[in-house]
Amino acid sequence: MRYALDGIRRRPARSALTALGIGLATGLVTVLLALSAGVQGSAARLATASGVDLIATSANTSLSATTFPPLTDAHGIPPGFARADPNVATASPWLVASFVYANSSLYLAANASPNGTGIPSGWGPASGEAVGWIPGANAGLETPSVAMGPGFSSSGDPHYANGTYAGPFTHEVVLDGGLAGVLNATVGSVVYSSVQPLASPAGALAWFANATPFRVVGISGPFFLIPSALLGFFYLSEAQSVDGATAVHNDEASVVLVHLHDPSNPAADQSSLKAAFPSLTVFTLGNILGAVQSVVDLYRTFGTLIGLVALVVAALFTTTVLTMSVDDRSRELATLRAIGFPRATIGRYVLEEAAVLAGLGLVVGLVGGYVGAYLLNRFLVGLLAGLPAGFSFVAFDGAVVASAVVEVAVIGLLAAILPAAQAMRLPIAEELRAP
Repeated sequence: MRYALDGIRRRPARSALTALGIGLATGLVTVLLALSAGVQGSAARLATASGVDLIATSANTSLSATTFPPLTDAHGIPPGFARADPNVATASPWLVASFVYANSSLYLAANASPNGTGIPSGWGPASGEAVGWIPGANAGLETPSVAMGPGFSSSGDPHYANGTYAGPFTHEVVLDGGLAGVLNATVGSVVYSSVQPLASPAGALAWFANATPFRVVGISGPFFLIPSALLGFFYLSEAQSVDGATAVHNDEASVVLVHLHDPSNPAADQSSLKAAFPSLTVFTLGNILGAVQSVVDLYRTFGTLIGLVALVVAALFTTTVLTMSVDDRSRELATLRAIGFPRATIGRYVLEEAAVLAGLGLVVGLVGGYVGAYLLNRFLVGLLAGLPAGFSFVAFDGAVVASAVVEVAVIGLLAAILPAAQAMRLPIAEELRAP
């Protein structure tokens, strides 16, 4: 090992650049591995903590779909699921839709100038997502906590009374912090919701005439199940009313989230519900995480290809440097052979030098990979508002570190093969006679 350290000491600049090259390649692969591990781990952790054991959608729906065809008879689903499978503790129908929101300040400005000329520049409705649900049907499911305000006044769905939409409107809404900030809304504020966009300021008054006012009864935290930082929560029937006459007529929902009394064998409950409701597709939590894994694997494949290119480049660069080192020290190596050092010892010296360079590269790669993963996570978390607390895009764990060690060992071994063979085959007489 002293021979290897002496060679590195005599060529510090070249050795430093070699270690840096190995470190950059290792750091890049480390970041890519940490990214895939972080996304997969966070998704699994949040999904497991959500309390969702099964998800029911309309028939012939895949988990890769961005939108789900509506389910019908949403209010009848919870008791129907419980009758079909006694293991169902909660069956919560959700209507997920895109709404347009506006605040009372815009409403006052529109009324003050019917042609829209008095509306300040930059003012307008905000697009966001909406969840219509039955608050009391979410027992056992992790829903966003209400940080401010009393929340919904009823655990049921008051507007949906006795199987009809003849009950009273509550006109209550809970906004997440992101949407409340955009609308400058607080508890007690009035916001307006519609599915129609506002084409121009001149049409603001007509837009409000067809929008539905809601009183803000709560401000909630972010919600990881809906990928949006602008989110409003409504009673199911009232969200259906905003969504349109068809949604009311068919009593529509997008998905049904199911929480089981005993989640140890969700496949059995999946089969029971599919048999009882042939018009539905039922997914287990394992199916959901499998879909997440498929997406992660796809990106990991691209990352692996990029990493392989980086590793090959680092190995070739290290091979070149070690070959130059053998050439520079050829007379010295020939002298060692002449005084009795066996070929295997000469080859071992080259391998040791490669190992030292790889070790230095490992340190650089791990430090650079950790810093890069940390900065990447901060950037992505800041870019995607509304993520739940504890969500991390990267995971710098033991498996990632072990992968980095293996990568560096492979680089060092591959890089040393040709230079070591060259050193072992040096012609002793020619090298010693060379000027």
